[in-house]
Amino acid sequence: MKRITRYLTILLAAWCCQLAAQTYPSKPIKVIVPYPAGGYYDFVARTIGQKIAEELAQPVIVENRAGANGILGAEYVAKSASDGYTLLLGGIGPNAINGVLYAKLPYDPVRDFAPIIHVSDMPNVLVLHPSVKARTLEELITLARAKPRELSYASNGVGSSPHLSAEMFAAAMGVQLNHIPFKGAAPATTAILGGQTQMWFGPAREVLPHVRAGKLHALVVTSAKRIESFPDVPTMIEVGVPGFEAVGWFAYFAPAGTPRDIVVMLNTLINKALAMPDVRQRLSGQGTAYLVGGTPDELANLVKTEMVKWANVVTKAGVKAD
Repeated sequence: MKRITRYLTILLAAWCCQLAAQTYPSKPIKVIVPYPAGGYYDFVARTIGQKIAEELAQPVIVENRAGANGILGAEYVAKSASDGYTLLLGGIGPNAINGVLYAKLPYDPVRDFAPIIHVSDMPNVLVLHPSVKARTLEELITLARAKPRELSYASNGVGSSPHLSAEMFAAAMGVQLNHIPFKGAAPATTAILGGQTQMWFGPAREVLPHVRAGKLHALVVTSAKRIESFPDVPTMIEVGVPGFEAVGWFAYFAPAGTPRDIVVMLNTLINKALAMPDVRQRLSGQGTAYLVGGTPDELANLVKTEMVKWANVVTKAGVKAD
């Protein structure tokens, strides 16, 4: 009798999921951005959200729930109903780095989310204030080794992609640098422009206008290949650091348990949007980011791979969350 009851329960659950997918969406979809309005996360959510709304004839509402390195927004989605009406525009911070940086994270980056699609990647660019007497990576390394901990670098905060990119760099080069964390890209930009810090592994989108204006010098990019916006700037791999790749990535997630049909539907819609010329132009950010797309399983594999990579960096550098 128990076996029959269990079987009927499974059939009922499957039927309910199928029914939900057939009627989805019957109300507005909410996309949670775990960072403030105005940044690239927010820009992606609003650009893609508009296309989803047009396809599904339902509003897509973008809601910014910023705080605690993306934890507040990610936790909210992780604990939301698994019905496809609350999504997360997450990425490298909330869905990979936080999982290895915090001992007591209120959600599990793997267990609590259903991956939907990997939207885009944005490399960091190692930029220097003009006062730094180095124009090549070799010159910078020589300077850093001669003056341990005298060269300071800005970051967007402890555990951010720029911070861990710098830690990865310091370990690879065998140098000691002075970390100056800020609360976001805007104050980090202000600090290096004002000469309060000498270095920054800044997101390409943030540093591009200042490099073009001659206010900062771009030394290397952290992607595996050169990027359109910095065609003359070599990669870390090109200058002799094998396997060095550290890019910020952005992706959609739903709460774990969301019906597979809904996940596949959203994946299909977003892949379609990423192929549209106007979306590609907007999200590429003048060549500072590249669009990815793909399947939910590919995103799931990315999350696991990134967590392993950044766990190694965090452990070796002894990084502690604030």
